[in-house]
Amino acid sequence: MSNAIDFISSYNAVDARLRALYRGKGNLQFSDLVRRCAEFNPTVKKYEDDLLMFAKLRNAIVHDSSRDRIIAEPCDDVTRLFAHIEALLCSPPKLSVLKEKRVTGISAEASVAEAVSKISESDFSNLPVYRKGRMIGMINNRRLVRVLGRALDRGESVEEVLSAPCSSILMEEDLTRFYKILAKDDSVQDAVDAFTENRKLLAVLVTETGAVGEHILNLITSTDLPRLLELLEA
Repeated sequence: MSNAIDFISSYNAVDARLRALYRGKGNLQFSDLVRRCAEFNPTVKKYEDDLLMFAKLRNAIVHDSSRDRIIAEPCDDVTRLFAHIEALLCSPPKLSVLKEKRVTGISAEASVAEAVSKISESDFSNLPVYRKGRMIGMINNRRLVRVLGRALDRGESVEEVLSAPCSSILMEEDLTRFYKILAKDDSVQDAVDAFTENRKLLAVLVTETGAVGEHILNLITSTDLPRLLELLEA
């Protein structure tokens, strides 16, 4: 198989992936897609110049070649580079490649005071709450401060709040507003996109299948973004 055929195969795959990333907004040319996607996708941004050059080479191969003669035959290095970019975009690394963190959880029946102690003793400010092995919500610094602050404002007993079960201070909307649940087989790009799409996101919660209630295998915060971007720009 010639390099030109391999090159065109990579071009078609990348073109389809860029259209999916851009979510079908208009019938754009490949070069325009590259420029638009480079604004939010780190892989496209890194290889933007190469992809724009590849667009010109593709046009020469497709439009200027004849049945008996290929006008431009990509060199081995160019063909390998395009295949590498194709792999990064079409088969990005999965979240399962990340080193799993030991995510500390707490029972729904445990007291709010115990939750405060667990958070203060750990390196994490996001605490999963479990009932019979099922994750029912998340407690974070923001929620604790808000609950205790409201008690003080109302002249209520802080001791009563601290002795209440963790489940009593959970807010269902916190889980959808400040967290994103993804499966371990979802891509690293999905996690990066989650932080881009929601500026209030505190963490991506990684579970086996991405279903609500599953045990959390990994917890990704904004401090992990440099590592995620390294994987996407490899």
